This record gives sequence, structure tokens and C-alpha cells, in this order.
Amino acid sequence: MESSAIPSKRRRSVGNAYASLSPRGEPLNHFKKMRFPYVKARFLHTINASKLKTTTLHNQSNTSQIAVEKSCLDLLQSCNTFPKLAQLHTHIIKLGFQNNPLVLTKFTSASSNLDAIPYAMSLVFSVEDARVYDAFLFSTIIRAYADSQSKHNAIFYYNLMLGYGISPNKYAFPFVLKACAGLRDLNLGKAVHGTLVKFGFNDDIFVQNTMVHMYCCCSGGVEFARKLFDEMPKSDPVTWTVMIGGYARLGQSADAVTLFRKMQIAGVCPDEVTMISILSACTDLGALELGKWIESYIEKERVLKTVELCNAIIDMFAKCGDVDKALGLFRSMSERTIVSWTSVIVGLAMHGRGLEAVSLFEEMKESRIVPEDIAFIGLLSACSHSGLVEKGKQYFSEMTKQYGIVPKIEHYGCMVDLLSRAGLVAEALQFVERMPIEPNPIIWRTLISACRVHGDLKLGESISKQLIRNEPMHESNYVLLSNIYGKMLDWEKKSKIRAAMGKKGIQKIPGSTMIEVDNEIHEFIVGDKSHDQYNEIIEMVNEMGREMKKAGYIPTTTEVLLDIDEEDKEVALSRHSEKLAIAFALLNTPPGSPIRIAKNLRVCGDCHSASKFISKIYSREIVMRDRSRFHHFRDGQCSCRDFW
Repeated sequence: MESSAIPSKRRRSVGNAYASLSPRGEPLNHFKKMRFPYVKARFLHTINASKLKTTTLHNQSNTSQIAVEKSCLDLLQSCNTFPKLAQLHTHIIKLGFQNNPLVLTKFTSASSNLDAIPYAMSLVFSVEDARVYDAFLFSTIIRAYADSQSKHNAIFYYNLMLGYGISPNKYAFPFVLKACAGLRDLNLGKAVHGTLVKFGFNDDIFVQNTMVHMYCCCSGGVEFARKLFDEMPKSDPVTWTVMIGGYARLGQSADAVTLFRKMQIAGVCPDEVTMISILSACTDLGALELGKWIESYIEKERVLKTVELCNAIIDMFAKCGDVDKALGLFRSMSERTIVSWTSVIVGLAMHGRGLEAVSLFEEMKESRIVPEDIAFIGLLSACSHSGLVEKGKQYFSEMTKQYGIVPKIEHYGCMVDLLSRAGLVAEALQFVERMPIEPNPIIWRTLISACRVHGDLKLGESISKQLIRNEPMHESNYVLLSNIYGKMLDWEKKSKIRAAMGKKGIQKIPGSTMIEVDNEIHEFIVGDKSHDQYNEIIEMVNEMGREMKKAGYIPTTTEVLLDIDEEDKEVALSRHSEKLAIAFALLNTPPGSPIRIAKNLRVCGDCHSASKFISKIYSREIVMRDRSRFHHFRDGQCSCRDFW
């Protein structure tokens, strides 16, 4: 049997050889005795050698395959152009890596970096065997779409992942939540929240932080965010920063400041992102003293001063009333971005220093910084607040012709404001009628305000009525028309407008003024008697009125658009929130110190006039920030030169 392993011809020659050597002439028996150990050894050697060769080839093949895969991954990592990506796509298919989850994941990531996510999907979902898909691949896809403008696709692929029966990992949920935040979809966010609880990721700190951010971004979600925040461990500064930033973005700046103080009490060290958020809250509140303290804290604690943080400090000083400090910090920066330049230009515009804003803009161009559309918004606003009509027209033309920037609605709004403030109502109307895009309600309201100020009341009435037809539930439209009728002294029509507002449940936004004293924010609203010092404040208001009248002040009773007698109108004017805040400051701040207040609406003519008198009588500088600009009152004069 054993001899059958050897071919017959070869077997005979071997037998004959052994026969010639046999003294007894027993070739076959001798062959059987002698050849088996030899053949068996050779045979086993051949088999083992074959196995060794096969194993070696297999190992070499694996090693080669791993090396090729690594090379492919390295190329994807360094891929920085779409043509290279397309070449790698072909390369992947030739190598048969289209079923390799790691390669597909890296290809998706590279495509995302080149803003070519749909192109990646054409490869990823060309695979017939869905078993190659895993949680990491889907997490990469979801992340790519969550970081793009197509956030709804992140939700689509999240649902697709669940449809394939793939359980999301902890890396997927933060980006799904980020997509929900971008979509501002509270119900969707709640649904994802419920799913991640089922998968057991609700205790992951990174997921929790993203959930707080998501709720803060969705309308009506801030209370859910705060409830979640209160239930979380708070050793991580990111947790505090997310909640503080949420409050700041929503305009709940006082809540942001309060939470920041609790963060300090808890002994958690803020980072530069926290500082940017709290500086934004200070900017909104006009809280200069708190902003100054934060700047000193940054220096003392050696918080990393990124360009973004420096820009936030500059913006805070500019919008809290100390534009010279902002300008000084800007000059000291070793690295400046377009945001740095724009922040100072906008700051100078708000303070009515239009010529300086124009000069800085020209300096920016000389520094070879290409202006963006936002810079032109600041520049046109500066021209508007300073009455630089021709300069504004020049820059609007330059923006389109020299820099090829297509004007946005904000640019058109600045131009309408520029012409309206200068009393060029007819030209402003012509400009609006020639606009290549549909004017928004803000532009029409700017025109209406100009009609009221400059006496073109019939035009103002016509535009107001049209706005009410277009936006029947917007309170500003009714208030503007009511004010037009008040200026016409048509109390019957004015009364009807007020009645219509009441019938529809529309309320006028009350004027409010905030002031910071001893690191505490005080807010005053017309008719609010809840302040602890209310009685003393009213006594001071009455004293201010007596002193101002001695100095020649005459109340501008035409500002009171109610059908009441002159004496009641004077009382109504004296209770405006600006005067209450100034009276409070006179009672609670050292003599001669500046008074800084922030108003939520445009300052009325009477309060503007009164502030000039108060600044002279009490030897106080009054820095007032209203809805659109700053007014610096010194020695009976205002920096706006009565142009606002």
C-alpha cells in the first residue's frame, strides 16, 4: 500500500537498484524492509515542507495586506483635495477595500473634511453586505452631517443605523444631539434623549453636556437644560460653561452671571470658553464693572488668551461704554483677525465716532485685511449714526463693485437708516423700492419712524397699515401706528389701535433700564414699584425735576402719546425707566462718578434732553446705551450732537 504513493515507473527503478545490491536475490522482500522508513520520512518531510510553505505564504500575504491597508489609511489621512480623494476611491475599489469598515470610516472622514459627504455615501452604501457597517462608521457619518448645513441627514443616518440593528455608541449620541440643536427641534431632542437613556448613555458626562447644549438651543428647552444641569455632577468646567453659554445666547444674561458666581463658589476653574460666554453676558447687560473684574481675573489666573477671547474682551469694553479701552487693547494685540477690526469699528459706530470708524476701516484695508460683509455693516452703521451720508453711499458702492460682496438685507437696512436719520425720507423710500430683494419689516419700520420724526405722517400711516395686514400679531406695528396718530393728535384713532391690541392680546414691550452698582444689576421698568428704595428714588426724581426746571428744562410732553392733561404728561415723563435708573445712581454712587445705564428701547427725546441737564446740574458723566447706540452726556451736551 505504501508503495502506491510513488509512481510505478519510479517504483521499478528503485526496486531494481535494491535488487542489484541484494546478495540473496530477494529484491522485493528486501525493498519492503528497507525502503519504507526512507520513503515515509521523505513523504512526511514533503508534507511538512508544503505546510510550512503554505503557512509562510499565508503569513506573508496577511502581512502584505495589513501593510497595504495601513498605506491606504495613511493616504486618506493626508488627503486634502477632491481629485486625490477621487483617485483614492478608485484605489480602494481596485484593492477590494470597499468592504473594509476601517477604510470606509476613514474615507467618510476625509470626505467630510473636503465638504464632500454625499460623495462618500456613494461608496459606503454601494456595499451589498450590510454586515460591514458598524457603530464607528455610522458615528462618523452622523458627525459629518451634524457639522454641516444638512443636519437633517444626521438624523436620517441615525435612524438608518437603528434600522440596521446597530446599537449606537457613546460617540454617536453627542453628534445626534448636536444635529437636534442645529435643527432647533425640541421634540426630536426629547426623543433622542429617551433613546440614549435606554442604551445606558445618560450618565456619560460628554453626552450630558451635549444634552444641556441641545436643550438650550431649542425654543422652550432652557428649563429642561437647567433641570438636567442641576442633576449632573459639576466638577467639569465644560458643564458650567455649556449652561452659562446657553443663558447668554438666549439673552438671559443675568442668569448667566448668577450661575458664573455659583461656579466660583463651587471652586471650579473656568476656561477661556467660559470667559467668552460670561463676557457676552456682560456685554448684553452693559455690566462694565463686572467685565473689568473678569479681565483682571483672566490676567490673575493666567487663562489662555486666545484671539477669540481677546476679541470678546474688546467687544465687551466697546459695547459697555469704554470704547477707548477697547481701542487700546486692539492696538496691543500681536495677532488680529477680521473680527478684531470689526469689533472696534462697530464699537466706534455705536459711540457716534463715525470718522474714527472710517479711518480704522481704511487702516484695515492698508493692512491687507480683506473686509467682509460684517465689516461693511459696522462701517455703514458708523456713517448712519454720524450723519456721513455721502461716505455711506460711497462705501455701499465700493462694497459691491470693488469687493464683489452681494449686499444682504442688513446692508440695505443700514442704507435706509442712513437716509432716514438724515431726514431724506423720500430718497429712502425710492431706495427701498429699487431694492433687488424684498424689504423686511425692520426696513419698513425704520421708514415709519423716520416719517414720524420728520413729519411725513400720512406716508407713515400708510406703511404702518400695510405692515399690520402682513403681520397682524406683531406689537411693534400697532405701536408705530398708534404713535403716528398720537403725533397727529388724533386720539380717537389712537384709542382704536390700543383697543385692537388689547382685543388680540398684544402687549407693548415695556421700556426698561438696567444699571450696575456694587456688582449687582438693577432693572427699572415704568410703573414697577417693587424696588426696595422705590420711595427714595421717587423723591430723588422729584428733586431732579425741580432742579432741571430751575436750569431751563421744559418737559417734551409731545412724547406722551396719551390723551391726558399737561401735568399728568409731565408726571408720566418723570417715571420713565431712564430717569428712575439715574435717580437710583445719584442715591447710591459717589458724587462725581460716572453713571452707566442700558436701555432696551430707543431713548425718547425728553429723557435725552433731561439727561443733558442732569449731567450739568450734578456734575456727572452719564453714559447711556439704548437699542442702537451710546450717548455720552457731559456738562449739558451729548456726544451724538442731538443726531440719533
